[in-house]
Amino acid sequence: MVVPMDWVWGLVGGLMIGAAAGVYLLVNGRILGASGIIGGLADGTAGPTGREKLAFLLGLVAVPPLLVPLYASVSTNVTASPVVLILAGLLVGVGTRLANGCTSGHGVCGISRFAPRGIVSTLIYLAAGAVTMAVARHVLGVI
Repeated sequence: MVVPMDWVWGLVGGLMIGAAAGVYLLVNGRILGASGIIGGLADGTAGPTGREKLAFLLGLVAVPPLLVPLYASVSTNVTASPVVLILAGLLVGVGTRLANGCTSGHGVCGISRFAPRGIVSTLIYLAAGAVTMAVARHVLGVI
């Protein structure tokens, strides 16, 4: 019997995000939230730490392609429909704005600090994601 090892990549990714959140808190004295960093850069309120924030975001984008040689192929099960992908991205952006934060801020940093707002937000976006996935797959048939 061969045990699938796909879960290892999720564990490694989670450890990397947790480590990044810890380093960000220690260095900047602020809670890591990717949507807040992007928002501050987009509206010009990033202030003197703008270059650090930009470097952090570039690292988020650049590291995954650098890790490609470490794994042969990964099945993401992402839909091939560009309309569904664009709509999903827009809905994530709207949800992030409504929740005043994203998964890194609420899910990783909020829950680890036992912040009630982070815990409630995380429960809500997980439930919304499950309902959205069920509707998209079983009712609309787009995924």
